[in-house]
Formats: sequence, C-alpha cells, structure tokens
Amino acid sequence: MRDRIKKLPAIGSDVKQPNRITISNIAELAGVSKATASLVLNGKGDEYRVSEDTQQRILAIAEEHRYQPSFHARALRSSRSHTIGLVLPFLTQFTNASLAKELESLFRNAGIQIIIACSDEDPEQERVVVNNLLQRQVDGLIVISSNTSDEAYSKIHSYVPVVQLGRQIGDSSLPLIMTDATTATANLIQVLGTQSPEEVYYFGGEPSLTPSKQRLTGYKQGLQQAQVIVHPEWIRQRNYLSYSGYDMMEEVCNELGRPPKALFTASFSLLEGVLQYLKQNPEMQQGLHLASFDDHELLDFMPLHVDSIAQDYTALAFNAFTMLMALMEDKPLTSPVNQTIPARIRWRHPESRRLSKLMAADFLRK
Repeated sequence: MRDRIKKLPAIGSDVKQPNRITISNIAELAGVSKATASLVLNGKGDEYRVSEDTQQRILAIAEEHRYQPSFHARALRSSRSHTIGLVLPFLTQFTNASLAKELESLFRNAGIQIIIACSDEDPEQERVVVNNLLQRQVDGLIVISSNTSDEAYSKIHSYVPVVQLGRQIGDSSLPLIMTDATTATANLIQVLGTQSPEEVYYFGGEPSLTPSKQRLTGYKQGLQQAQVIVHPEWIRQRNYLSYSGYDMMEEVCNELGRPPKALFTASFSLLEGVLQYLKQNPEMQQGLHLASFDDHELLDFMPLHVDSIAQDYTALAFNAFTMLMALMEDKPLTSPVNQTIPARIRWRHPESRRLSKLMAADFLRK
C-alpha cells in the first residue's frame, strides 16, 4: 500500500499539531472515523473495502507526522507482549555476543523486541532473571542455560515456549539448537595429533556443560584417530572465563619448563587468556602449535597461526528464531525439535593446512 501513497498538500495550520500523533489525531486530520483510520494503519483497508483515496490520505498523514503505533496498545489487542527473553551466561563472551547480535536483528525485523538477561553462569541467578522475564510477560524464551536440570523450564514450556540454544540442559527433550562440536573438534585434533604426537593439551570449561562434554569427546576421538594415547595430565578444565586460560597456561608451562608442543582451547575466551600469558612471556611461544574452538577474524592477523573451529552463528540464530516463532504462533514445526549445525575448521598453520588436504584426499580414495 505504501508504494501507492501520493504526496498531499501540507496540512492546514488551523489544525493543532500534537507532540505525538495518535490514531484519533490522524482520523481527525483525514476526516474519517477512528475505526477507519485504525483499519488502514493496520493494513486492513483493502479487506474492509476502504476506498483507495481514503487509504492514501490516511497513510500520507501518518507518514508526514511520523506516526508510530503504540506498542502497549498492540500488545493489549493481540494478548501478546511482542517481546521475548534471551538468557545468556555472559554477554561479553564472543559466542554469546555474536548470537545475541544475530537474534536481535531477526526478531527486530519481525516486530519483536528482545530482552537480554545474564545469569553469570549461576543457576540461582538464572532462576531470578527468568522469573523477571516471565513477570514482563515475554512471549517466549531462548536460553543458553547454566542448569543441569530442565525441571523448571519444562514447567515454563507448558505456557511459554522455551528453546535451548548452544547447550542442552542435562538430557532435556525441550527444543534444542546447537553446534556439532564433536565432529569438528575430532577432525581438527586428528591433524594436531598427527603433527605433535608427543603431547596435545586440552583446556576446557565446566565439565558438566554439554558443550564441554562434546568438545572433550571430540578431542579424545581425534587423538584416537591419530593413534595418540591420551594422557590424563593433558586435560585441564575449569571455567570458560579468560583468566582460567591464563592460569592453566601458566600452570602447564611451569610444570614443563616450556610450552606444550600443541594446545587446544575449548573456547575463544580461554584462548584469550592463553594469548595474554604468551604476550607477557614471549619465550613460551617457541614451538607451540595453538588451536581453538570458536573463531574470530582477528586470528587472521596474528603472527601465531591459530587453527580454529568456526560456529555458524547465522544458522544457529535463524533456526532458533524460526523454531520459537512457530511455537509462539502455535504452528506445526517443519524441522526436527533437536537440530545440530555443522561447524567449519579454519586452517591457518601451514602444516595443518597441508596435512588436512592429504587426509581429505586419502579419505576420498578409500
């Protein structure tokens, strides 16, 4: 309809111009009833046979006065708040920030506002922020949860749809979108183990979290494929904050008196901590082959060649968006309730790139 709007003469100065124009004001200016103005502004003019000239006049006035529909009035009419809650452990972590950015754009374009709440990786804090979101009457929840039980979310899901993103809460059957971390990690570690069979260290986060379990499983599978025996002391796990990466790197270097031959960090935040340690102790960069889960464009410009696993944040966010929208609108799901999104390996180390190509060619010959 907007492409049919014609430029009308300026509104007469004898009509009072309000600071924020309402439907009633537009109806008065257009010389129509409030009901007619409402129908046109809600895109129902053709359906209720409002004349073309009248629709053009109403829409032109609305555009000239920069009319914005009342969010609260729309919510009352539809019995929906047109908001959803996004629960994150930390907004400052690269993965969470990337997902939040993608989701905000998708929901904004759909006319829905996101309210972001952070749990600080604390189940009790998560319970508080979720209750706050429910009190705001959000229409749905997307959660990257720090819980190990979905009891509370299962109850919530009976009246407000819940989609898990990036992490599975225990063995929850709630809708889930996450990265296939095991396969990508195994493929990367196989190459790393082939290059450095003497030792491949693993720095991870909280062992109870699903991503931690998947990435550690992929690490063990990759070493097995490279015919490297896993040594328990190679595996270090704390949390996903950068200071843990720093502390674990300092610990290992002090134990060995040198850097490890190869190191895989299970998140970009842990890699940040490792890089901070290496910056302060540049002698520990010699002979170290670094790799990480999660990717960042800054790694392309570093002197260290860090192989990395890139998650598809666009696909993760889009699948979570479409699933939650379908659930909120009571539409049948057109895709599986549990979805895994493939990840992509970014080979930066020249030897890794060479070996990965050889292995791929060997696989195709079999």
